[in-house]
This record gives sequence, structure tokens and C-alpha cells, in this order.
Amino acid sequence: MTQLRQRMSEDMEVRNFALNTQLSYLQQVSLFARYFSKSPDLLGREDIRTYQVYLTNEKKLAPGSIHISIAALRFLYKVTLGRDWALEEVLPLPKKSQKLPIILSPEEFQRFLGCVLDVKHHAILTTCYAAGLRISEAVRLKPAGIDSQRMVIRVEQGKGQKDRYVMLSPKLRRNRSGRVVQRSQRFLPHSQWASSALTSAKV
Repeated sequence: MTQLRQRMSEDMEVRNFALNTQLSYLQQVSLFARYFSKSPDLLGREDIRTYQVYLTNEKKLAPGSIHISIAALRFLYKVTLGRDWALEEVLPLPKKSQKLPIILSPEEFQRFLGCVLDVKHHAILTTCYAAGLRISEAVRLKPAGIDSQRMVIRVEQGKGQKDRYVMLSPKLRRNRSGRVVQRSQRFLPHSQWASSALTSAKV
């Protein structure tokens, strides 16, 4: 690990960045350096502009993907390298189009669940749909976080590393999948992952 990479990693750690954010930022900076075959501290504004044009015109990345790269480079040059730049001018963010998400109807979701044969996956997806959770949040649910008396679910360290409460659906509470979720990551003894923790990737 280079000194610059180590310093950037430490800068993110002391700011308590999520691990996924740290890994993503380091990857983006690595791609930037690899494009020029130079250390980022030797590159300047014109190089950054050239790289942005490359991402947009040659790689044809979506604005959302470019946002991640820009965020990583902004952190690198502002925090780690301490460059006194007007970042909005040097590293402008491309405008993102506003699109409405595709939401499944209850009937469509039931048909989708009918194709999910693994019981623990069925439980997790049902919980995500009923409580509006992300996969990463659902796999980290703890039995103590499901309060059937107050009909709420405590989500710990969700997006932005924030805790929050969401409503526990009465149907989910009665549902067999809901009981499976309350057993957290033990689920079924014959599961191929019974002895290991569930992750978003496994779901």
C-alpha cells in the first residue's frame, strides 16, 4: 500500500466512513491513477478534466457512476492532499435524470416470492418488501430488534450509519417468514450457510 493510499484510508477511518464507502473511494482513486500511470498527487486540474471526459465519452458511464468517482476524487484532493481548489469547478457533478422506481404490485410480488424456494431468502425478501428495508439492513436484523408489542423493527446502522425504526406489518408478524426472521441468522439447520453469517451478496 502506498503512503498516499494509506493516508487516504486513515482520513476516511477517522471520519467513520462506512467500510463499503472506503473501499469504493479507494477503488475509484486507483482507477484514476492507473489511467495516467501516475500517482494522483502528481496530477492536476487538466488531468482531472481529461479523466472526466474519458468517463463520460469513452466509458459512457451513467451519471450515478460518475458521481462516485467525483466524490472519491473530491475527498482525495480536498482532505488528503489539502488542495485549495473550488471543487465545484474542478470536479463538477453531472446532472442526474430523475426516474421513478418500478414498484411491484402485491400480486406481482407474491408471484415473485413463489419463485424463491430458499426459506431464509423468502423471509428476508418478504421483510424487505413489508418494512421497506434494504437487503443489507435485513440481513443484519437481530431478534431483539423486532418488537411485536409496539409493532416496530429497529434497524441499526442503516444507510448513512443511522439507526431508525420502521413499522412491523401485522401480516409479516403472523407470517411464517416473519417467525423465521426473528430467529435471525440461524434460519434452517440444513441450509448451506447455516454456519456462516448472512450477507447481501449471499442473498
